[in-house]
Amino acid sequence: MTIQVDTPPAVTFLGGVGTVTGSKFLFTAGDSQVLVDCGLFQGLASLRRRNWRPPPMNVDRLKAVVLTHAHLDHCGYLAVLVRNGWRGPIYAMHGTVELARIVLADSAQLMMEDAGLANAGGWSKHHPALPLYDTDDVGRTVQLFRPLDHGVNRRIADGVELEFGRAGHILGSAWAHLTLTSGGVSRSVVVSGDMGRPAHRVLLPPQPRPDCDVLLLESTYGQRTHDDGQAIELLAEMIRKTAQRGGSVLIPAFAVDRTEVILVELARLVREGAIPDLPVYVDSPMALASLRVYRQALAKSWPEIRPELSEMDDPFDPGHLAELRTAGESMRVNRPSRPSIVISASGMATGGRVLHHLEAMLPRSKHTVLIVGYAAAGTRARRLAEGAREIKIHGRYVPVKAEVVVVDAFSADADSDELVAWATSGPEPLVTYLVHGEPEGSAALAERLSVEYGWCAVVPRDGEHVLV
Repeated sequence: MTIQVDTPPAVTFLGGVGTVTGSKFLFTAGDSQVLVDCGLFQGLASLRRRNWRPPPMNVDRLKAVVLTHAHLDHCGYLAVLVRNGWRGPIYAMHGTVELARIVLADSAQLMMEDAGLANAGGWSKHHPALPLYDTDDVGRTVQLFRPLDHGVNRRIADGVELEFGRAGHILGSAWAHLTLTSGGVSRSVVVSGDMGRPAHRVLLPPQPRPDCDVLLLESTYGQRTHDDGQAIELLAEMIRKTAQRGGSVLIPAFAVDRTEVILVELARLVREGAIPDLPVYVDSPMALASLRVYRQALAKSWPEIRPELSEMDDPFDPGHLAELRTAGESMRVNRPSRPSIVISASGMATGGRVLHHLEAMLPRSKHTVLIVGYAAAGTRARRLAEGAREIKIHGRYVPVKAEVVVVDAFSADADSDELVAWATSGPEPLVTYLVHGEPEGSAALAERLSVEYGWCAVVPRDGEHVLV
């Protein structure tokens, strides 16, 4: 006979450690296991290969999944769980549910298209190349979503209670407050997800952190701060400069939130006369679907949206906005007939229509490519930001002759000062784990919390299991 030992609550770090992708934190309370975030690994080939391994937890023991937001590195692995037989509930805020449906469907479609292109072009190492998951898997996944409002406490499994708070990162983003009870012990844990910024142009700032015993704090920008004023000036300067030489500006942008923020800022710059009134093309089916959700949230006065935006006719329209929906429309923009601004996904240039624009525009010196958000190691956007002279796209190398400029004004992730301000807005936890960051960023933020505030701040190891 097996004797069940009721052990204290614990967490296992299954992703989002030593990297800004693949976030997966498995919490255990007695017989209950709850996964907070379920993201894809992106960037380096060694990380991407981890997506193809068997799920790193016992799917049969998993009681629920909690999503902090809808970016692929936090929700993109859900369909893999479902493909492996999981059918439990997925808890998220309403905005996350709406956006995750779009993100997952787009991810599956791209995977299927990439597999088809690889098979047709013969540049895959696998024969035949297969997608990690498909649209049928996504269809089963989205049926499992259970939307919650922030501030509502919900029992999601035996010994596990959940409450969301506004994170201000993207629409629907939240920090997750878990209360775990087992083995005669009750522990309060806060998982930050990706923290937003007080200066977000569309969303209200994050709500303060509640009291907790353990904090899992993201550290994407753990050793960096943003200079928004200087970055916006650089953005306007590069748009003016590119237009004067007859070129166009290509902005690889995350389809969810980054596109909306860029459009709001471009509209402001046009109104103030800081940049010429150019055609602005949004070329990403997922970005356009996301834009519809943001417009719906604005029209319905969702509590996350900045109220001043409702005073504008359309804060997302810089004046000559064109929404490209068909492949033919997208192909015509590869070689614009006049100076213009093209916003296309994906933000890290790992896939999507932006690859075709890069392929066409990078070899021409009159154009400019603006890197406007975080680019993980191993991604094309990161290599461009670091000065690569050629980039491999669709199996062949493309020379980089266009001007490449990094503009950090549009990051939706809190910088080091903002992370520390949010973390210290509540009482000191017993321990703080620095997650979702590259090693240098996580280590720097841990050191800062330790030296400046005397906190017990730890960078966990990948796969590490600790009691909370």
